[in-house]
Amino acid sequence: MSRCTAPTRGHRTASAAADCPACGGRSRGYGGYRSHSSPSYSSPYSSSESSWGGRSSGGGSTGGSAKPRWSRSGSSVAYTPTEVLALTPIRNSVESLAKQPDLRDVFLCHAWDDRQGAAKELHDLLESIGVRVWFSEKDVGLGVPLLRAIDKGLANSKVGIVLVTPALLRRLPTEGIADKELSALLAGERLVPIVHNTTYEALREESPLLASRSGLSTAENTMAQVAAKIAELVSVG
Repeated sequence: MSRCTAPTRGHRTASAAADCPACGGRSRGYGGYRSHSSPSYSSPYSSSESSWGGRSSGGGSTGGSAKPRWSRSGSSVAYTPTEVLALTPIRNSVESLAKQPDLRDVFLCHAWDDRQGAAKELHDLLESIGVRVWFSEKDVGLGVPLLRAIDKGLANSKVGIVLVTPALLRRLPTEGIADKELSALLAGERLVPIVHNTTYEALREESPLLASRSGLSTAENTMAQVAAKIAELVSVG
């Protein structure tokens, strides 16, 4: 009987196993490591609909669509896979707050210059489809620092939305929002950036930490579509 050479030559490679007179005949698939199936995980997608496309940096994905688990049957709202991944932790937080009915659905954080423009448009769209919005024009006094407004609004709302516009980018450096403070807000998984008329690249220059959180963008959605996605995100029951 042929003797295995492993004790003296080792079988650390496929060629060494193949050269062994004892093992060579049974080592055709030796190759080092066997392939293993990926571990199971809980998917953020509905089992009925998920089609992947290429992922882009920041807030969106190129091509493909996916249906999140919280999207109701028959919903016509379409999401990219990246949006579903970004919004799933937010949805988990919303569900954990479901027993606090006195909370607003959304706190809308925006630059002062957008109060009669993009911010009001988004507020009106959300309110028109039944979303209860904490809006500075109604609920935050004049002169309150942006960070304090975010903190107060989030404490009384399920989800915080930061409407990222050129005006907000100009204002961020003067508001003194330090990375440490912003990190505390982001850690709660309740903050959704909505990029409007700017880019995640521009946001990254002013706040790398906020830009690291994917959200929604009006470059890929109309404002009405953004509102519809937020409405589904915060709707429970």
